[in-house]
Amino acid sequence: MTDQPDQSVEGVEGEERDDLSKAESRQIRARSVRLLGSLVHPMRGKLALAVVVVVISTISQVAGPSIIAYGIDTGLPALLAQDWMPVALAGLAYLLAGVTGALLIAWFTILSARISQAILFDLRRRVFLHTQRLSLEFHESYTSGRIISRQTSDLDAIRELLDSGINQLVQGVLYMLFTAIALFLLDVESGFILLASLVPLLVLTRWFQLRSQRLYRRTRVASARLIVQFVETMTGIRAVKAFRTEKRNEDEFGELVEQYRESNAKVIRLFGVYDPGLVLIGNVAVAVVLLVGGFRVIDGGLEIGVLLAAVLYTRRFFDPMEDMAMFYNGYQSATAALEKISGVLEERPSVADPEKPVDLWHSAGHVAFEGVEFGYTADRPILPHFDLDIPAGQTIALVGSTGAGKTTLAKLISRFYDPSAGRVTLDGIDLRELHPKDLRRAIVMVTQEAYLFSGTVADNIAIGKPDASRDEIIAAARAVGAAGFIEGLPNGYETDVNKRGGRVSAGQRQLISFARAFLADPAVLILDEATASLDIPSERLVQDALQTLLADRTAVIIAHRLSTVSIADRVLVMERGRIVEDGTPEELIAGDGRFSQLHASWRSSLV
Repeated sequence: MTDQPDQSVEGVEGEERDDLSKAESRQIRARSVRLLGSLVHPMRGKLALAVVVVVISTISQVAGPSIIAYGIDTGLPALLAQDWMPVALAGLAYLLAGVTGALLIAWFTILSARISQAILFDLRRRVFLHTQRLSLEFHESYTSGRIISRQTSDLDAIRELLDSGINQLVQGVLYMLFTAIALFLLDVESGFILLASLVPLLVLTRWFQLRSQRLYRRTRVASARLIVQFVETMTGIRAVKAFRTEKRNEDEFGELVEQYRESNAKVIRLFGVYDPGLVLIGNVAVAVVLLVGGFRVIDGGLEIGVLLAAVLYTRRFFDPMEDMAMFYNGYQSATAALEKISGVLEERPSVADPEKPVDLWHSAGHVAFEGVEFGYTADRPILPHFDLDIPAGQTIALVGSTGAGKTTLAKLISRFYDPSAGRVTLDGIDLRELHPKDLRRAIVMVTQEAYLFSGTVADNIAIGKPDASRDEIIAAARAVGAAGFIEGLPNGYETDVNKRGGRVSAGQRQLISFARAFLADPAVLILDEATASLDIPSERLVQDALQTLLADRTAVIIAHRLSTVSIADRVLVMERGRIVEDGTPEELIAGDGRFSQLHASWRSSLV
């Protein structure tokens, strides 16, 4: 039994399924629409201008065949009568329409690019800020690979749609609409032929839509699984090398690649039917207009210029269809991506900030658990009923087997989680009521996984106090025994920890994280297996520093190394979420309980 959250959290798993019910699909679609509306709303002024520009530019483009019809049917007979004015007017109008359309399209392209980039910037920022704001419970359940997938491949799919797809859709729809209107105004009979061709067109498009929606959701799921597998393999590359799992990883990754390839192949086969179907319907419509119009010209019921314009309009009506089909390709991919992103943005922190926070400018460090009950899942309690009082300035050590609840206790003190019953207090104030800035200033937790961010050693130490001076940073490093190895690095405190020459060992990383925590000067310091990565000399240096630095602060030390426990004022032995022994190290060693046995075993191992 381990005191970690269950990985199969409802809602999180649903985001990677491709077998959603109709009700679930409607719910997810509505969620995506809400997100899209919130992104578009701030841009409504620019959108209105863009709509006006694209409408005028489309009208200018659609006017071409009608001007040609006028030039042929009116201009040519007038020219034979030595009247060149109608032909000149037709030529000038055609040129003016072309120039106007080109300039306005250029303006629309710039406007739409600015709008799409603003929307994308807003969305990227929301995803980053929101995922950072979510509670630890979410991050322990939602793998890093899936979060990376949301910020990379999913956002890229939306970017591709915004960059070009929206332009194609808006221009294509307006072009087809105005073309159809112009054809009806020019020749009603040809307009009805075009209208009749919409029946098979709508049937084909609906068939394509129903199948592609399901297939594109599968491609997004397959893509996300690929990224998750890659990220987790690269993150755990040391374990991969140590246990020689390359072959198994190769097989698993190969299966995921095959699933992704097969999903895309089905989409391509779908387009293999849709694209030729569009071309066929368009060609048949043009042939019917030409055939019917030809007989009418022979009968004198239609002028040759109008027939030419009708054929051009019919042909042009179907021109945007292929571009719109490609748009639908990007649209389905972006829709599936938006569904995933909206799912993340709909998540709410399980540890919410208080509505009316209580300020605690100066904390003494008195921590208390009052009737606390907690479990990561309802059916598996970690702390069934827990009471504990830690006076200000006391250093306690938590000892116990794996899964006893030690780390859970530390997470509750740090308010990474909230208890399901009871309360955890700091200086008598429920942590759920305490102002977040005061909580983070008063309580700092150092874990075994010492993480260093890109930047210099000094930058990493200063995370504990961003406005710290160089003297304060150096003093913190000296206090934990880190100054020696830092000064030996190529550029000392200015050494980039992620560049050649700046690589540091696991123990050195832990010492930097100690310096970071001590610089923050919290009232309560939690060390969760924080000395596990240190060698014996480094651990002794840290223990010497701890005896001085923890003298006036509350400290909670979780350690399996009993040498670390020796500096504690009080030792708590935990089993199954309960305290089974409580006393000073000397008292418990002298007794015959669990800690005495552990200490005896540790002593014998040193012989």
